[in-house]
Amino acid sequence: MGSTTSNHIIEEIIATIEIPDSAYEGAEKRYQDLGNWFARPESNCYVFEPHIFPQGSFRLGTVIRPLIGNEPYDLDLGCNLGQGLTKNTHTQEQLKNLVGLDVESYRVARRIQQPQKEKHRCWRLTYADALGFHIDIVPCIPEAAGRRRLIQEAMVRAGSAEALAQVVANLTVGITDNRHPRFTAVCDDWNISNPQGYARWFESRMKLATALLEMRMLEYRAARVDDLPVFRWKTPLQRCVQLLKRHRDKMFSSNSDLKPISIIITTLAARAYRGEADLSETIQRCLAEMSGLVNPKSPRVPNPVNPAEDFAEKWATEEGRASNLEGNFWAWLDQARADFEVISSSNDTNFIAEQALQKFGSCLNANELRDKLGIAIPVVTVSPKSHRIIESPARPWKQ
Repeated sequence: MGSTTSNHIIEEIIATIEIPDSAYEGAEKRYQDLGNWFARPESNCYVFEPHIFPQGSFRLGTVIRPLIGNEPYDLDLGCNLGQGLTKNTHTQEQLKNLVGLDVESYRVARRIQQPQKEKHRCWRLTYADALGFHIDIVPCIPEAAGRRRLIQEAMVRAGSAEALAQVVANLTVGITDNRHPRFTAVCDDWNISNPQGYARWFESRMKLATALLEMRMLEYRAARVDDLPVFRWKTPLQRCVQLLKRHRDKMFSSNSDLKPISIIITTLAARAYRGEADLSETIQRCLAEMSGLVNPKSPRVPNPVNPAEDFAEKWATEEGRASNLEGNFWAWLDQARADFEVISSSNDTNFIAEQALQKFGSCLNANELRDKLGIAIPVVTVSPKSHRIIESPARPWKQ
């Protein structure tokens, strides 16, 4: 089967797992509204110049519909207090409680019924509406200049361009975590994170699809691709990540705690991507090369914006070994390769629909799929001499 055929099939599956643009737009309105609330002079955080920003799959444009229809979407946000608050002046607990005060006042003002909930690193708000969002707000502050410089140097040694490494490293932040042994004490060894920097790195990988992004700019009449919300880029890399995550979710639907985590899949796929405009080629390349991008020793899957951090660190923990997390990753990758090969090599739409449901939880109508792709129903005749059944070949896929 040709690449065009595979692309048609994959696009039909994507249509069933992609969330509508209105959901991205609704999420954007939510975090902008929260940001405006924190920016009020009356807010507790106002003097520290708070900045609310999205992170995770909403930021990357790789959100997928939940397998179970009523599951909420997780909208992950950071709240960066950019001035006047440091590790030498405040504890993690004080920072978290400070942000929590404004989260609570926002909840009351917006008449959100469920109480805010404290998680290890963040505050959670739960909306009871049609969009069905959890919003997790992680308090953070800019990381010290010396630490940012060391990360920049490590990124360059790992192969990042100097300009990208400088921009990305400067976005590193220290975050709160109530599991930290000195959560209630003034200390300088906070956990660090860089969701904004990771998004910039992921965008740099997507921008390898130059011709496609130029087409998106024309489509939306944008002067620059950066003027477009990332969810409108719709690059093959984003689509590939969505499909791989959905395949993983379906494979581990009976025990989601055992599944490979999204950040590992996203990072390995982005590293494997070479700017292909063809979706089928992108998936084939990523699945073929992901195994070679896992290091034999720690860090097994380095964070591209902090190479010393290992996204696969739990593989080597006692709990991770007991759950066979590494083995589950390799089993998933082998299964994904096999399933994409099978579903891309058939022109039997009944079989394709069956596989889409079994492997992706996607409901495709075999007859509609046949019509869309221009496949004729095979004509069955019986040879008068041999009495053998002869099946006429189907028409080729539409080009």
